Amino acid sequence: MAWNAWGDPAAAKPLSDGIRNLLKQALGVAAADTTAPGIDDVELAPPALAEPHRDALASIVGAGHLRTDHLDRILHAGGKSTLDLLRRKQIRQDSPDAVLLPATEDEIARILAYCSEHAIAVVPFGGGTSVVGGLDPIRGRFGAVVTLDLRRLDALHWLDEVSGEAELGAGVTGPDAERLLGERGFSLGHFPQSFRFATIGGFAATRSSGQNSAGYGRFNDMIRGLHVVTPAGVLDLGRAPESAAGPDLRELITGSEGVFGIITRVRLRVHPKPQAVRREAWTFPDFATGADALRAVTQTGTGATVLRLSDEAETGVNLATTESIGEQQITGGCLAITVFEGSAEHAESRHAETRALLAAHGGTSLGEGPAKAWEHGRFNAPYLRDSLLAGGALCETLETATTWSNIAALKAAVTQALTGALAESGTPALVLCHISHVYPTGASLYFTVVA
Repeated sequence: MAWNAWGDPAAAKPLSDGIRNLLKQALGVAAADTTAPGIDDVELAPPALAEPHRDALASIVGAGHLRTDHLDRILHAGGKSTLDLLRRKQIRQDSPDAVLLPATEDEIARILAYCSEHAIAVVPFGGGTSVVGGLDPIRGRFGAVVTLDLRRLDALHWLDEVSGEAELGAGVTGPDAERLLGERGFSLGHFPQSFRFATIGGFAATRSSGQNSAGYGRFNDMIRGLHVVTPAGVLDLGRAPESAAGPDLRELITGSEGVFGIITRVRLRVHPKPQAVRREAWTFPDFATGADALRAVTQTGTGATVLRLSDEAETGVNLATTESIGEQQITGGCLAITVFEGSAEHAESRHAETRALLAAHGGTSLGEGPAKAWEHGRFNAPYLRDSLLAGGALCETLETATTWSNIAALKAAVTQALTGALAESGTPALVLCHISHVYPTGASLYFTVVA
């Protein structure tokens, strides 16, 4: 993971001519690459963790797994939001005083007990992809702050092939989870945009939702149980498939960003790897028509694995970046993507029922090509965000959800709020939107603002 950008630096690409032309036409921005400080130029405050504390914590994890060097502190200085990356452009930056890499629940329990006794703040760290400030090294009233990097909790502890459950360590990344399960013929099916770098513990702590949520649900829907280490002890939550008792403490932990304890293991619902995949892209004349079509599909329950819709502006950006939807010519409208997984017969029947509904609600099929191209590039949007920032354009995302009957009103209100606020400072903005996740009663709207 790059210290001042998203993901793998080798995967970053300069802005395409299409995107540069779009920025100039829509925003009056003539993108020009900006300079940023190198890692050796960054100044960090000396570690505030006193030597006796360093020695005590090193005795728990081993001297080689307590790190205070310049690089490790910078790599754990925050997440990957736009604000995080703008801070990375500064010479003086905040960072944790030390980075600890525990290997067991016992080590984590001992670390938390020691830090609790000696007023040392602890920040849990998975893949480092947070975009909501969850990794900021905030000391507050504490004398020092340490980051707990969970990468060594990287095992598949067990797989119950009969029940369709598996327990994974919190430090297992998305690709490693699919590899470990795939070797046994299973899949988790959770593919958020952060998939390549984020971890199982991070998915749970942030209540993550992936691009296949229409078929497999959100990550919290997959969670069967959790191990959580707290200063008061270890919580083993959700040992039965379901329970009539409440409240469900798993709901307290998922989405908590790690404030209640350190997630160390997650027991998850898994499924056999799909035998067949069907993909099809569609275009709709406008967003309202497309949203109504997605509502019909969702409420009918045809079982799409992926179901998403881009508005006219986002479709235009996709057209300017041909790798997002391939080379096929698409003129205007709103792009929708559908994917179906399962047995060959099951995937085909769900595909057929869905395509009939989409056609009946004003959709025109574009075939498989744009859907395959979208799938190929679906994890690349953060790299585009970084290229925009490097070219002098602000790019940030936000997400919300509402009922189907309020989709149009909320989309218009958020778009107006964003463009209006930026217009007050004389900054034109381009607001993009897509329906990212669908539910029987409503959907999530994912906004991207470029200014």
